[in-house]
Amino acid sequence: MANDITARERLEPDLTLAELCGASARMAPHWPAARAASPVPVPPSRILGVVVEPSSVRLIAGAPEYGV
Repeated sequence: MANDITARERLEPDLTLAELCGASARMAPHWPAARAASPVPVPPSRILGVVVEPSSVRLIAGAPEYGV
C-alpha cells in the first residue's frame, strides 16, 4: 500500500504554542519592519463633509490637550 503522508507532513514537527512563539521571537530580528510613512498634513480647506456635534466640540475644547 502506498504511503499517504505527504513530504510536507513528514518534515514539519508538531509544535506547541509556546515553541511557536519562541521560534517567532527568535526570527523577529531577521525580518525588520518597514518604516511607516509620515502622514502628510491636509489643509482644512480640503476637509469636506465633516460634521461635529456642538456637544462634542465643547467636550474637546474643554480638554487641556486639545482646547484653546
